[in-house]
Amino acid sequence: MIQLLVTDRNLSVVGDPIASWTSLTVDRNRNAPAAGTVTLPALPEVMKQLQPGNRLIVLRDRAVWCAGPLEEPQDYAWDLTQNAGPGTVTVRFSDDLARIAGYLTYPEPTKAFTAQDTVMDRQRTFTGQNAETVIRQLVNENCGPAALTARRIEHLVLDDVAGVGSTITLSTRFEPLLEACRTAATTDALGIRTRQVGDQIRFGVYAPRDLTGSARFSAGLGNLRSVRFTLGAPTATSELVQGGGDPDTTATPPNVRVYVEVASGAQADWYRVEKLVDKTGTLDDVGGELTQAGQLALGDDNPQASLATVTVDTEDLQAGRDYDLGDRVTVVLPTGLEVVDVVQTIRLEATPDEGELVTTVVGDSDKTTTTATVRAVRDLARRLGRIEARG
Repeated sequence: MIQLLVTDRNLSVVGDPIASWTSLTVDRNRNAPAAGTVTLPALPEVMKQLQPGNRLIVLRDRAVWCAGPLEEPQDYAWDLTQNAGPGTVTVRFSDDLARIAGYLTYPEPTKAFTAQDTVMDRQRTFTGQNAETVIRQLVNENCGPAALTARRIEHLVLDDVAGVGSTITLSTRFEPLLEACRTAATTDALGIRTRQVGDQIRFGVYAPRDLTGSARFSAGLGNLRSVRFTLGAPTATSELVQGGGDPDTTATPPNVRVYVEVASGAQADWYRVEKLVDKTGTLDDVGGELTQAGQLALGDDNPQASLATVTVDTEDLQAGRDYDLGDRVTVVLPTGLEVVDVVQTIRLEATPDEGELVTTVVGDSDKTTTTATVRAVRDLARRLGRIEARG
């Protein structure tokens, strides 16, 4: 059962639950803000709730499925020829990770922007620290409880420590906060998320769970309705990372360039494609910063293979309860081939008349797709090609 509530920025409900909605779509994304749309009659009591600064909470079976700010509170339409009554309004919303995505990393987070160091390009640097600790600190000092009062997100707190991640080094300066967090998460493929619990917005870090044995999708299990795949060449297989300072022979000691190559295993399957990644200002790779930059770039440039599945919840396997974003799951294709990869997106579509449909995307090429998945999808393409040829 779906229920919609509108709150103000302080998480207080501002009216009655919205019961007259006609369609709802919510995409929850791994390490990226959610994207949701709801369409409903433009009744006066509803329009009163859909105001700038308010939030929407989507409850599914009485649990919070998605909660976050209204990004387009009112997209209104009325047409006399269609007997539209009060008209319709389409609302677009996100989750609270979108609020965090709206911030930059201050080099000196305890100072206002106008008071930042004017003499040199100071960076906020974390040396040899745990990845989860770095991510939590970035959020805490830029928009969390430890941030300047004007920069704090209302009711945002840090979630419980998960105890995940390895040691990394990270430097950042006026970079989008979410991108800095994603960079810190790259080495261990960590997940970052917000969730509303009572009157708190909790930001936390988590490690992917290996659910390949328990979270399985197949036609035989009755939880797989359809499969779509795409296959394309990588946009880069060798990330050529250029670090160091700008060359200056008059400096003492002289500034020098530092070069690190991060190669993808996909090069063996495809061919070599080079891409330059400029990290000028990162003086060395002692803490692995240049390597991290290359790994993050490979996440976008890996072979463009993705596997999208249309699934249905069963008593044994339900999205949000038995598996979630970032978990490694197994999809059994009609050919018998099994594909294992990470859940990147979970889409919830619902109408009052037709009920709910859950769609999962595994191995989305916008994130990191393993060579194993590319190989599996390629194998499926070849098998289907042979079937087509025989037909």
